[in-house]
Amino acid sequence: MALKCGIVGLTNIGKTTIFNCFSETKAEVTNFSFSTDKSNLGTIKVPDQRLYELEKLQPTEKIIPTVVDIIDVPGIAKGASEGEGTGNKFLGDIRNSDALIHILRCFDDENLPHIEGSVDPVRDMELLNFELQVKDLESVEKKISRLEKIAKSNDKDAIKGLEVLKVYKEHLENFKPAHSAPVKEGDEKYVRDLNLLTIKPVMYVCNVDEASAINGNKYTEAVFETLKNEDTQVLIIAAALEADIAELETAEERKEFLEDAGLNEPGVDKLIRAAFDLLNLQTFFTVGPKEIRAWTLKKGMTAPEAAGVIHSDLQKGFIRAEVMHYDDFIELGSEQKCKENGKFHVEGKNYVVQDGDILNIRFNV
Repeated sequence: MALKCGIVGLTNIGKTTIFNCFSETKAEVTNFSFSTDKSNLGTIKVPDQRLYELEKLQPTEKIIPTVVDIIDVPGIAKGASEGEGTGNKFLGDIRNSDALIHILRCFDDENLPHIEGSVDPVRDMELLNFELQVKDLESVEKKISRLEKIAKSNDKDAIKGLEVLKVYKEHLENFKPAHSAPVKEGDEKYVRDLNLLTIKPVMYVCNVDEASAINGNKYTEAVFETLKNEDTQVLIIAAALEADIAELETAEERKEFLEDAGLNEPGVDKLIRAAFDLLNLQTFFTVGPKEIRAWTLKKGMTAPEAAGVIHSDLQKGFIRAEVMHYDDFIELGSEQKCKENGKFHVEGKNYVVQDGDILNIRFNV
């Protein structure tokens, strides 16, 4: 699935440090504002312990996790919508993302000056959101101008489009994101071509110092309080600590380091899974002696579409899918036991794949 999460935030807040923790593409980290003129693109493996549990029951030559693409967008500054700092170029990179991970600086460091002069994650969040809203308002107003010309000829769709766009315009003018605009279901189609920045799903990551990695601090408390009524996820991650963990070579070393820090798992693992969910994705598995593999599928997709993720020929020649669920397979221990207990199903073209399904696709070439 060619879906991307964009890591966004102001400059000097730890975005690139977090990006480097889970991406095989390493980007330069500096203490200088606007020190880069390009976004970094990386592919990250989605941690999934289920793959290794499946291997216990089905020995295999290799295990292949699913992946997600991440874009590390250079820091945005006040006035970015007007070309300040890195300017409009990187707003375009955000536009090409399917969901956003908004990093907030929640730590003090006199050696790393804040571009706004002080640490205030709520102000930073509002500042960046404002820049995105301004850009969205500009896009909406341009389309309103186009539709007004068409509507003069009594084009019903243009007239309806104008009505919907004016709702978005008023909403954005009141400093609210496009995703919460009070429009009827289906009316989003009138702004779909605009690929609005604030219509994308978003989660927030509080980047803290090592001492605050478990319980947070006064800055994270302010963020949680501000977002308490929002339908969004907030994670606490100590980027510098995560960078140290990422440098360790063995699983044993990482486990010992985590235990010393009082953590159960790397925070970036939680972040990767949250990003996967933010993109509305789920995982299905193929299991065999050659490989056990996790595949990415959008929630709500059918068995033929899942077959197409594996290979286009499988979707074209789809006949049926043989389905077991991960939980049943682990509990019962084998395909044969699943068959004996009624947990092995043959499904047709209308079957909607569930997270954790183990699929075997039957097809004709």
